[in-house]
Amino acid sequence: MRSMQKTSARLLALLSLLQTHRDWSGDDLAGRLGITPRTVRRDIDRLRELGYPVRASKGPSGGYRLDAGAHLPPLLFDDGQAVALALALQSAATDETIGEDAARALVAVRQVMPSRLRRRIDTLRVTAVRPPGAGSASPVGTQLLAELGRVIHAREELRFDYGDDAVGAVGAVGVADVSRAAGAVGRPRRVQPHHLVTWRGRWYLVAWDLDRDDWRTFRADRIRPRTPTGPRFTPRELPGEDVAAFVAGRFRGTDGSTTDWPCRGEVVLGLPAEAVAPFARDGVVEELGPDRCRLTLGSWSWTGLATTIGHFDADIQIIGPPQLTSAFAELAARYAAAAAGRIQVSPGSTPAP
Repeated sequence: MRSMQKTSARLLALLSLLQTHRDWSGDDLAGRLGITPRTVRRDIDRLRELGYPVRASKGPSGGYRLDAGAHLPPLLFDDGQAVALALALQSAATDETIGEDAARALVAVRQVMPSRLRRRIDTLRVTAVRPPGAGSASPVGTQLLAELGRVIHAREELRFDYGDDAVGAVGAVGVADVSRAAGAVGRPRRVQPHHLVTWRGRWYLVAWDLDRDDWRTFRADRIRPRTPTGPRFTPRELPGEDVAAFVAGRFRGTDGSTTDWPCRGEVVLGLPAEAVAPFARDGVVEELGPDRCRLTLGSWSWTGLATTIGHFDADIQIIGPPQLTSAFAELAARYAAAAAGRIQVSPGSTPAP
């Protein structure tokens, strides 16, 4: 019995090592476990009998790698990994796309945990809170995400039908691109998929649009893939070479090469800095005195920036640039007309009938 326990402990130690490295030589494993290379080979055979796909490579000392198999064999986690996995599954269980699968996985993981870990998990309850204004998206489904991930990894062109392009596709100029896309609702798209990302609770596909010869960001819940997929392609470099910065820039109305807002201005507000800072988003607030502060803030348009600054309900001194001054003047005329019951017509616009 003691010999069997010793062997089982050694197998668990061997499995733990195999899961932490891509490749191990037989001599390295023997040295780490304090056994002979011959015992390593026997233990490797035992792991294979238990369903672990351990592949051997040729060489003077031999090499071993734990591959992914056709079936999921028993996994080995230490206490910290088990707790981290359970917490991650708790957070994912609130996701509209993978929530059901995550909840079932959490139940399965908890059932096989030792009692001491179950008690720790049961006292750690995570509630994921959606940010205000995040909206709700149609369920994407794990099957669609898996297929998008597959074509990205395989570097295969993707053809798909896209619903409601006017809302879902964000192009090189962000919000302004929406109006141009309005006339293309329902048209099949041909793209070279590069990245699958999440942004404010939604899944997006970042791809090079072959028909528009430009980068586009598509909402995954509006993608309906067509089969078969297209030929393989050579990946392109994203502007800025960083997918996080690219996506943030696109949703801020830039070409993705920078995360800066296309419109940025500076004002002095008649409010203390501590009253402005919690609502300044990613702006910079500088204290100028007990009742004054300088605010540097960005937006996707000058009118949008002026409107945001007006939310602070305080005296405003415009530092610059001139475009921000013009935006305030236009808003002032528009609001004055609205207060007087008149219609203020902006240049190039058509008054409502």
